[in-house]
Amino acid sequence: MSEAVLQESDDLIGHPAVRQIVTQLRALDSYGTYDTWPDFKVLDPMILTKERRREIPVVGDPDETTISRLKAYYNAIAAGIEREVELMAVPVVNLSHEGFGKGLILVGRLVVLNRTLRDVHRFGFDSLEKLVEDMEKQVAQAVALVNAHRDVAEM
Repeated sequence: MSEAVLQESDDLIGHPAVRQIVTQLRALDSYGTYDTWPDFKVLDPMILTKERRREIPVVGDPDETTISRLKAYYNAIAAGIEREVELMAVPVVNLSHEGFGKGLILVGRLVVLNRTLRDVHRFGFDSLEKLVEDMEKQVAQAVALVNAHRDVAEM
């Protein structure tokens, strides 16, 4: 991958959504690779600039590192939902070996997020701002669903 996009001085590194995704990435790092890395370096592969996207083939199978980044993303969204609604949110990522599948988040029996996943080997965001914006949007929509159907969410 090309040189780092994020810097330690980026304003959004301290944003709660970013803190949560870094926490999830570190939690999924079973080999301790990220133990000595600063947060911006752990998060940097999630940002795919146009140059980085060009380096990734159009067709390909996702590697375990990319899948763990995808899972960390959904885990972070679920944690944000839990914080807002005070009910357990369960992320479910179901992928084929080719990188196609579904990303779901369930609260009780209520499906609060349902995304079709394609080309997971190219998973990432144009910028840190886009990552935060997307996470906040997903959490807000899920919280609105839980509030509208709290009886189902509490089942």
